[in-house]
Amino acid sequence: MDAMTAKEAAEKWDISQRRVVALCTENRIKEAEFIGNTWLMPKSAVKPKDGRVAQFGPPAGMAVKPFLKWAGGKSQILEDIRQKHPAGLGASIAKYAEPFVGGGAVLFDVLSRYAMQKVYISDINKELIATYIAIRDNVTELVSTLKRLESGYLPAGDDLRKAIYYDSRERFNALKAACSESVELAALFIFLNRTCFNGLYRVNSHGAFNVPQGSYKNPTICDETNLKAASKALQDVEIVCADYKDSRNFIDKNTFAYFDPPYRSLTTTASFTSYAKGGFADKEQAELAQFIDEMSGRGAHIVASNSDPKNADEEDDFFDRLYSRHNIMRISASRAINSVGASRGKISELLICNV
Repeated sequence: MDAMTAKEAAEKWDISQRRVVALCTENRIKEAEFIGNTWLMPKSAVKPKDGRVAQFGPPAGMAVKPFLKWAGGKSQILEDIRQKHPAGLGASIAKYAEPFVGGGAVLFDVLSRYAMQKVYISDINKELIATYIAIRDNVTELVSTLKRLESGYLPAGDDLRKAIYYDSRERFNALKAACSESVELAALFIFLNRTCFNGLYRVNSHGAFNVPQGSYKNPTICDETNLKAASKALQDVEIVCADYKDSRNFIDKNTFAYFDPPYRSLTTTASFTSYAKGGFADKEQAELAQFIDEMSGRGAHIVASNSDPKNADEEDDFFDRLYSRHNIMRISASRAINSVGASRGKISELLICNV
């Protein structure tokens, strides 16, 4: 048999490799065989007709919320972002990409509203991506593990809660160091996110998660209904741990792409954007702007978010210069990143759009 692999079929038919594997498993590709650890099929095989009405989306009538609390999350400014959705989203604009997925507020809003043909999300945070994959592929086991964590933590007194939290953080870091992609790691990721200070994800110079315990009296650790809705919404979504530049192979003129990078710090002491080792300084911000220009040149519809430097310095036009060829809108958002309550409140943020 003159054969091609599932990956080659995916490229030929312009669908995800995961979808090709599903079609093989369902015996919908004639003469497909599982040999070794891969599916092979004739090069002459024809792409099966997709009988699904909507490939992506939650159960009817159910909106999906982010399953994480996330510093800089976009839930409160979704209406502003919706104003920048392209005409024809879900029809002529049939692909969606979010290369800095984070907490996924915009992702789940799009999946709750539109039937997209192909969706791609990525992030360089390996543990975050492992959690998305666990929700998509192993939500029943994940929910069971979270319920055990919840039942041990919520009834406990302050001292026992503290011990549980720091033991869980230590176990999470051990799994992280071992490059685990297990359901246990995903469950601990959600548990720590729900019980740590301000829902931060921050690592030290060694890459270890180091956020202290929060003081929530009754945190929601296992939202079973939303996790199962998120699992349904994520079916067939391509989820990868990758740099944003890898989305170059996905984004085209039929794509709505939303970029939400680590925000440029407004002060020299701001450190909450350290979601991974390395950082995202002005050099990286400029490289992202060049990439957005490149994707815009392909005809993709682009929306990007970032901090507004003018909150700290009216003369700082860093982003105004970087994105001078695009439309820049300043919107109001409440942020609770600063550990000093008096320093929190309404600030200006940027929405950058190429149309």
